[in-house]
Amino acid sequence: MVMSKRTYEELRLQRLEENKKRMEDLKLNHLALNLKSSSPKPSPVKQAKPRMIQRKLEFVEVRRSSRFSNKPTPVYREIAVARFERSKRSFKPRNLTFAVASEEDRENAREKAEELESTLGNEFPSFVKPMLHSHVYRGFWLGLPVQFCKKNLPKRDETITLVDEMGEEYATNFLAQKTGLSGGWKGFSVAHGLVDGDALVFQLIKPTKFKVYIIRVNGSE
Repeated sequence: MVMSKRTYEELRLQRLEENKKRMEDLKLNHLALNLKSSSPKPSPVKQAKPRMIQRKLEFVEVRRSSRFSNKPTPVYREIAVARFERSKRSFKPRNLTFAVASEEDRENAREKAEELESTLGNEFPSFVKPMLHSHVYRGFWLGLPVQFCKKNLPKRDETITLVDEMGEEYATNFLAQKTGLSGGWKGFSVAHGLVDGDALVFQLIKPTKFKVYIIRVNGSE
């Protein structure tokens, strides 16, 4: 066993010596050194610029109906300007000079409204609402009595109809959480020319319908 290991080691060393001698005969060591010294340095990698793609613009004729193919193309800009000019001439801005009622006139209108309410009976619930500047001029928000709303009106947002003395009906938006009328109240107010100091009687003739009586601050009913 010992002899075999020695024989293998001797053979390995003998092969190494033979390979070394062959390399020296072929001068491979010198060639490797010469190639290493003469090889050029690698150049830095250049970053490629993004390619710009140019596209041709093509003008395509817009397809038109065969019924109007033999007619000139309409010029919409001129039509729009003409309509604007007509509407501008016909529009008349509202008068922004608003009268403010005196406390005496306001109180007289409220007393007359309460007298009218007393003649309506107890069949339908009602309340009196004097008009303020925010009700009839700019804000157009009408807050209703909280207790009346909780007792008689829906607990969610609903459309409530206002009926005037002539039987004309106006739809308004009732906001349950805010207990008041928003959208539609402006139309009712402007249509009836309500002013600061007027007193209104609201009579709930149906779950979502009020009969409205107007007492004018200047004394006319």
